[in-house]
Amino acid sequence: MVKHEFAVDALVETCAALSGDNVDRAAEIVRTKYPHRPPIEKRKSFTKNKQIEIFMRDGFIDRYSGERLLYPGVLCVLSATLPEVFPYQTNWKMTDCHQGWWNLFPSIDHIISLAFGGTNDDNNLVCTSMKRNLAKSTSSLDEIGWKLHPPGKLEDWDGLTAWFLHYVDAHPQLLTNRDISGWYETAKKFFDNKR
Repeated sequence: MVKHEFAVDALVETCAALSGDNVDRAAEIVRTKYPHRPPIEKRKSFTKNKQIEIFMRDGFIDRYSGERLLYPGVLCVLSATLPEVFPYQTNWKMTDCHQGWWNLFPSIDHIISLAFGGTNDDNNLVCTSMKRNLAKSTSSLDEIGWKLHPPGKLEDWDGLTAWFLHYVDAHPQLLTNRDISGWYETAKKFFDNKR
């Protein structure tokens, strides 16, 4: 990845070449000093199974802040049970969703973005909040001054996954909610496979 100042310098030089009506020279400067690098791998949607694998591996810790996150099913239960005070909107509209969805919902991020040569390998994937994932976008950690925090330990914090499974077992009517049932089945399968 080209450092910010080198990128600016390359484009200053490119603009100077264009000012001199030297389009070929301008194109050569961009091609050699600040070339377009399309992603090597395509972004992919992660299955719930892959998501829980990464969330559990990282102990429901936001690897960019060190803060605790919640199992997604917990947020689904809260919104289904307390819609007036913990609202959810299917398109994640910020004005209609409780901020907990953005601050506490775990997501998977590429440490090195695919746009800049990162891969979909597990060692390039981390758990982070939706808000930080959106804020980081394709930036490198150096560019935004973030660092990678160590993963948590499930025995210390499981994102309330055990609570979620116990609560849904005690309130099976919640399984009529497609999101809750999806996260419930995923968590059950994960723990069954670990036994």
